[in-house]
Amino acid sequence: MSSPSLVASRALWSWLGRLDPRYPVSFLITLILVLGEARYGILGGYDRLITALGVSTATELVLSRTVRGRFASVQSAYITGISLALLVKPRAGLLWPFALGGFVAIASKYVLQYRGRHLWNPSNFAISLLVLAAPGSIAILSRQWGNDLATNAVIWCFGLLIVSRVRMLHVTLSYVACFVALAMVRSMITGGPLLADIAPLTGPMYQLFIFFMVTDPKTTVSTARGRMIVAAAVALAEAVIRLAGDFHVAALGPLYPAPPILALAIVGPLAKAIDLYREPDGAKRSVIDSTSTP
Repeated sequence: MSSPSLVASRALWSWLGRLDPRYPVSFLITLILVLGEARYGILGGYDRLITALGVSTATELVLSRTVRGRFASVQSAYITGISLALLVKPRAGLLWPFALGGFVAIASKYVLQYRGRHLWNPSNFAISLLVLAAPGSIAILSRQWGNDLATNAVIWCFGLLIVSRVRMLHVTLSYVACFVALAMVRSMITGGPLLADIAPLTGPMYQLFIFFMVTDPKTTVSTARGRMIVAAAVALAEAVIRLAGDFHVAALGPLYPAPPILALAIVGPLAKAIDLYREPDGAKRSVIDSTSTP
């Protein structure tokens, strides 16, 4: 006879499987926001959250109505707004990065398309643009949860559960495995401590990155093998950027403030464009591609 806990676990798993993937994703990003703000104050002010959410939502509603003739769901805008509020860290008192970021993120879905599909994860595109355009005024969140095992355990348990239900667990695990392997290589090359190179995975920025950005079904390629290769390529590009920073390679200087974000902004759209180009009619090819996260 099955135990009550096993029955409850199976019921929860079945229920998650029937949900629109955007609902559990929205829950997870809200969880990161609540835990991060409660324990570390990572938000930096609720005016930032209100601005990012307000502009993202308004832009989604206006553009969807104007371009498609109907109001779109605001879940994508909700996740985008929270991502921007958490990750973008401008100089004190600046709110325009959140307003501009929210507008650019959502507008990119409607403007930067190939064969009717947007190529960049909206949050990833907006943050990359802000960091590159105003490096003196804008940075990204780099704080780690440190040794707080409880916080990390909660985020990772829910994160792994949710990406597995939206069929993107292989992407997260591929990226993490490659990140750790490349961190070992970087540690050997630079002589730095290995744990310091791996430690960023315990931070909210990387948790947002591995559970939302690199796994975004709308901007990932069509096959599981392809998605794993792209995740590895993103990790490799990030490692190259970090090594270039270690050895002060001036040509890659603009990429140093946000290696994972900018690595994905370079590799992801190129891979998606190639994937769409190889399909003559650009049709939707899988259940995964019909889901949506920002």
